[in-house]
Amino acid sequence: MKAFVTTASAAALLLLITGGASYGRPATDDAPCTGQIHPNPGFERGTTGWTAGPRIVVFGDATRPAHTGRAYATFAGLDVTRSDLLRSTVTVPAGCDLTVRFWVRTITTETSRSDYLNVGMAVTGIPPKTRFSLAFDGGSQWRQYTMSTGTATTERTATVSFLASETAGNGATAFDIDDATFTLS
Repeated sequence: MKAFVTTASAAALLLLITGGASYGRPATDDAPCTGQIHPNPGFERGTTGWTAGPRIVVFGDATRPAHTGRAYATFAGLDVTRSDLLRSTVTVPAGCDLTVRFWVRTITTETSRSDYLNVGMAVTGIPPKTRFSLAFDGGSQWRQYTMSTGTATTERTATVSFLASETAGNGATAFDIDDATFTLS
C-alpha cells in the first residue's frame, strides 16, 4: 500500500510540475509553423540562399529601384536566345504550410509574346508545377504573386524556381524579382 501511495504522489507531483497530462507530441517537439524562413528574400546579400545561373544580376539602381531595400534579381533582357534559372530550396516541417510571395517587374521593348518568366514550385511527393507564366505585358510596376504548398503530415522540401526564356529578334525583356518571402504557417 505504501508503494502505491508513493507512486500516486509522484504522479500527482509530475502533473503539477508539467501542468497536466500530455496528449500527442510534447510542445517542445512541435514544428515551428511561423515566420519567414528564407535567409535572403530581398537579395540584399547577393545570391546567398539561391542557386543562380551565371547571367542573374543582383544590384540596386536609382533608375530601376528595388521593391524594398537596395537589391533585386534580374533576368537582364539582351534580345538574344537564352534561358536563365534562379531557384531556392527550403525545408517545410510536418504540419506546416509554406506560402511564397514575390514581386515581379517587367521592363521590355518587346511587342509580342516570345520572352517568358515561368515560376514553379516542386514539393516532395508532388509533381513539379508551373504556377505562373509571365510575359512582356506584366507591367513596369512591381506586382505581387503568391503560391502555397498546403500542409502534410511529413516533413518535405519545396523548391521554388524562376526560369526566364528569351528569344532573339523581337525586342528585349528583363524580369526583375524582389522580396521573395518563404513563410511558414
